[in-house]
Amino acid sequence: MYDFRLPVEFPGPLDERSREIFRLIVESYLEIGEPVGSRSLSRMLSTALSPASVRNVMSDLEALGLIYAPHVSAGRVPTELGLRFFVDAFLEVGDIAQKEREEIEETVRSLGDHRSYDSLLTEASQMLSGLSRGAGLVLTSKSDLRLKHIEFIRLEPQKALAILVGANGDVENRVVDLPAGVTASQLVEAGNFLNAHVVGRTLGEAREHMRALQAETTLALDQLSRELVEQGLAVWSGASEDQPSRLIVRGRANLIENLSASDDVERLRHLFDDLESKRGIIELLDLAESGSGVRIFIGSENKLFSLSGSSLVIAPYRDGEERVIGAVGVIGPTRLNYRRIVPMVDYTARLVSRLLRSGGAAVRA
Repeated sequence: MYDFRLPVEFPGPLDERSREIFRLIVESYLEIGEPVGSRSLSRMLSTALSPASVRNVMSDLEALGLIYAPHVSAGRVPTELGLRFFVDAFLEVGDIAQKEREEIEETVRSLGDHRSYDSLLTEASQMLSGLSRGAGLVLTSKSDLRLKHIEFIRLEPQKALAILVGANGDVENRVVDLPAGVTASQLVEAGNFLNAHVVGRTLGEAREHMRALQAETTLALDQLSRELVEQGLAVWSGASEDQPSRLIVRGRANLIENLSASDDVERLRHLFDDLESKRGIIELLDLAESGSGVRIFIGSENKLFSLSGSSLVIAPYRDGEERVIGAVGVIGPTRLNYRRIVPMVDYTARLVSRLLRSGGAAVRA
């Protein structure tokens, strides 16, 4: 499912000749990245039109803010608004190419039965980078990792260290306040209860399970032990407050290999700094959750990319309860091959969702 459209103010309708010239300018730019001039356009048109007449149309398109001349006496390239107009009005996206579908599926199969959820996501990021020649991006929440072990160790009379081990080997240590009067045996009892009921589940699944076991919990544990159990779940929930999600980016070199101007390199450096900050990660997840399918963000449409002049194609993936728990995407220049990249990102997101829902071996830790 593709959800390209953004609340952007567009110019009025174009006549058929203007639409064809505009489309040819954008398609040429996306293919070769160079300005196209009136003489070349006159040869590309389906109906005969002189270069002078083409220049008149180009002048009108420029006045509408859809194209511009990057250099004096040069041809024209689309503006960000022009690219957005093209994506919304002209872009036709079909299914993913069979070769790319097979490569994505082979990458997932190659993970084997002994590779973790983290491995799947890292491979997905690397794969998208290789297929797109851009930077492959995967965003996932730490809270969706599966639990392996929980333990409480007393540090002081009213403080303990909560040790939480994820199925992928990640360890989170947090100091928690203990209810007054908690004994060593109650610390062990609370840890054992949590391990018996939440191991192998994500935080969301663990919370649902514990709610369903409310009566059993009341019978099995005294008040202080119940408070400890709640502390354990709360600590796991808040374990990633400094970085609520993890970001995996592969293929950064693809974005800079063709750059020569130092200011372009500096803009990309700012982009990666933003992506790796808490603000950048939260915004990316918000972008994924704000649409029902693939989203395209071009340049300054999102402030993350306003300095770098980059585009983002992003799609959410979901757990077994259809909740958005992360996103996959591709970052590249604004002249991305959107027709090819969109179905690629969409298929990868749907494949990750399907594996998570089925609990397939490739995503088991």
